[in-house]
Amino acid sequence: MPRQAIVAPRTGISALSPRYQVGAVAALAVVAVAVCAHLGLVFLHVAPSNTLTKQHGEAVDEWVFPEFEQNWKLFAPNPLQQNVSVQLRAEVSTADGAIRTTGWYDLSAEDGRDIDGNPLPSHTQQNELRRAWDFFVATHDSDDRPVGLRGTLSEDYLRRIAVLRLDRNDAAGPGGAVQRVQYRSRTTNVEPPSWSGEKVSGRPAYRELPWWPLAAGGKEGDAA
Repeated sequence: MPRQAIVAPRTGISALSPRYQVGAVAALAVVAVAVCAHLGLVFLHVAPSNTLTKQHGEAVDEWVFPEFEQNWKLFAPNPLQQNVSVQLRAEVSTADGAIRTTGWYDLSAEDGRDIDGNPLPSHTQQNELRRAWDFFVATHDSDDRPVGLRGTLSEDYLRRIAVLRLDRNDAAGPGGAVQRVQYRSRTTNVEPPSWSGEKVSGRPAYRELPWWPLAAGGKEGDAA
């Protein structure tokens, strides 16, 4: 008596009916095209200026910003050689009507402590303060005056960060309110390797911004 051949059961897409097989293949094709398009746009964003980025730079930026922004370049011949620490202090009205000025809060150090030992630090912990400060510096002149509308926007952004950080540190205290805030940066040179023979100053350089008033209740407001 002849033996019947054992047919292995179908798995994966082949187990679907022809109609569903066509749908699955089409869906996979759409996903593959979307992934390739995304990778191509991100590559153009980080690549040096070329013909494609000059012709389609606006479309690339619209896709990349702000969700897929890449804070690095494909070629970086000039790595950062300075450490910049952003610090903040506040003028607070206390519950008894007195006015006091807090000490300087080292916000960069606080972020560093939050990241240290954290295997999955958030994007906010890593980049919010640093990018906000870079945004401010890029949109202000040497006298700390805003250049264009983006300069004013960068100040508002730093104000919001100040309110959140001061609240987290309970700077106002019970019944108190933050009236004004002041930022400064502390810049130090990175020590060169011993074999380089290069000499750099070890003294920190400070950039101190003017006081910015906040609205009543310690919320961000327009500068006077």
